Amino acid sequence: MMRRVILQLLLLLLVLVTVYQLWIFLHICWWVDHNPDSTAFMRNSLSTLEQTKPNAKLQHQWVEYRKISSNLKRAVVASEDGKFIDHEGFDWDGIQKAYEKNWQKGRIVAGGSTISQQLAKNLFLSTKRTPWRKLEEAAITWMLERMMSKRRIFEIYLNVIEWGNGVFGAEAAARHYYKTSAANLSSHQAAKLAAMIPNPRYYDQHRDARGLARKTGIIESRMRFAAIPR
Repeated sequence: MMRRVILQLLLLLLVLVTVYQLWIFLHICWWVDHNPDSTAFMRNSLSTLEQTKPNAKLQHQWVEYRKISSNLKRAVVASEDGKFIDHEGFDWDGIQKAYEKNWQKGRIVAGGSTISQQLAKNLFLSTKRTPWRKLEEAAITWMLERMMSKRRIFEIYLNVIEWGNGVFGAEAAARHYYKTSAANLSSHQAAKLAAMIPNPRYYDQHRDARGLARKTGIIESRMRFAAIPR
């Protein structure tokens, strides 16, 4: 009797997981030609803001890929995923180096996530770090890379990632920090925005942080070598 119950529960779990994966797959199919209205990270951020400001709204405005400065595109690739054009969703060398660095430090100080992996997290997943989330992230990344072009993945990424407290996407970031459009960002402005990506809420409040200035300089020096989707 117990064995039968366990098998039924396992079957139910398998069905639920399959339905959830299908739900994700259908969303990705839709987003090949349609822009996402929001993401899991956006909804989480808005929920947090509403706890203190019930009428809070996110700063977000979609902008087409061709209307985003090449400076920003190159800066983000140089900062976040130098092999973006070449890999199929996972930078195994980067993952290995991040693991070794974290092992040496005894804590998480570096990540090996590609732009595709970061997009997977932003679109669907919570901010909690769990083994299940890493597996789900890998599955979503695999689907993104096979359903979308690199250009489309990058376009969505640049339009939905967090760039400050309630600030999402390149256009909102450009206006929030520099009172300009994403199309008109200078090389230095783009490099600084790219430097903010790992900890955008902190840098929103500490825009003159010494570490931010140093990283901005490093990114700006690497931008000319960054390959971006056309």
